[in-house]
Amino acid sequence: MYLHLGFVLLLLISSNTYMTSNASSLSPITDENSHEFDVHFPPFILLGLIPNGNFEEPPQPPNLRKKVIIRGRYSLPKWEIHGLVEYISRGPQPGGFYFPVPRGDEASISQQLPLKPGSYYSLTFAATRTCAQDEVLGVKAGKGSADLTIKHCSVGVEGTFMDTSALVKVTFHNPGVQEDPACGPLLDAIAVKEILPLCHTKGNLVKNGDFEIGPYIFKNFSIGVLLPPHSLDAISPLPGWIVESLKPVKYIDSKHFFVPSGHAAIELVGGRESTTAQIIRTVPNKSYLLTFTIGDARNGCNGSMMVEAFAGKETIKVPLESQGKGDFKSASFKFEAISTRTRITFWSAFYHTKVHDYAYLCGPVLDDVKVVPI
Repeated sequence: MYLHLGFVLLLLISSNTYMTSNASSLSPITDENSHEFDVHFPPFILLGLIPNGNFEEPPQPPNLRKKVIIRGRYSLPKWEIHGLVEYISRGPQPGGFYFPVPRGDEASISQQLPLKPGSYYSLTFAATRTCAQDEVLGVKAGKGSADLTIKHCSVGVEGTFMDTSALVKVTFHNPGVQEDPACGPLLDAIAVKEILPLCHTKGNLVKNGDFEIGPYIFKNFSIGVLLPPHSLDAISPLPGWIVESLKPVKYIDSKHFFVPSGHAAIELVGGRESTTAQIIRTVPNKSYLLTFTIGDARNGCNGSMMVEAFAGKETIKVPLESQGKGDFKSASFKFEAISTRTRITFWSAFYHTKVHDYAYLCGPVLDDVKVVPI
């Protein structure tokens, strides 16, 4: 499956040496929710694609030799490159999904972003593997870094970082650990979004229980955004929630998936290895009512589903027979708080894949989580 944008960037094998790029070439993001501020440091990005974040601005023809970008580290507009990097247009390629690329040294691309010091930002990007093997994409933003394994044809990935200076360097690189060095991850559509503090919703002890506040979702396409586990991302890109499991959960939007209520929800795509939780304030020995909605994302994920929920010493198992048509149901149960902090936890009891794509993990949708005192 190819990404539905004009161009993608093929990263080969990345370099551990990073140089400083010229920040004067950056410009503020323009988006329907973005703003410009009169401040004494460079304009910072609140929401949207970073400069040339979808790679629609191609290298000049003299800087391309077929697909390979040549003639210096600044040949790709707004980006600094190291190693062997290819620029590939959308559409079918020779040999099907496999891109024949030459072997070479590690490759990376990086960009300096003018952001607001002391703020947290989420980084959303689309990545795709080029061969029938797991590929690794290294991501570094500010002081944070992670190596992400791309197991499926295409994924949207999310991460967070804190900006402690007016300029933050974002780098994507291929560490070159794949079996075939001629393969490498494809990268496209890179955006950032500031993570703002959350407030409680009146009548609900759960913050962001409807999942309406989350990472940036691209408007032209979406296959869902994978939210990494807490072990990889200490600050969650989904405010209020913790991804406690070994595997990510998926953030989905109502434009491209079925969502029980509102504009967004999460999909528990990894069985019991895909868990989300939140710690709420409670009064010991007081009773509370937890309600939530589960469903299917209308994305070809059929079969017998079950979501398990935990709060205090209580648990509930909620089954759902999915026909893949946007079915959903609500559930609730009472629990008694045993301390001033109570953890509410949700996971999928089973593992699921799409009916026509056994490599594509999917699962039940969770939405509208509420806790009220009784």
